Amino acid sequence: MSDAVISTPCVKLCVVDPISSYCIGCGRTTAEIAAWSGMSETERTTIIGVLEARLRGARSRERRGGRLSRGG
Repeated sequence: MSDAVISTPCVKLCVVDPISSYCIGCGRTTAEIAAWSGMSETERTTIIGVLEARLRGARSRERRGGRLSRGG
């Protein structure tokens, strides 16, 4: 087994938003999360580079009422 460290954006807040299909903690899709350990570091870095914009977009839609609110 390799001792190589795999970079990850995971913040251990693993909940996938049903509207955007992004994890609300890190911004990855479930497909990206599932494939993460098999990706090259270049692929992971490329995805990490777009996550902040994804989360900003999802939060913007939420503020505009674009997703179901929690709680009530």
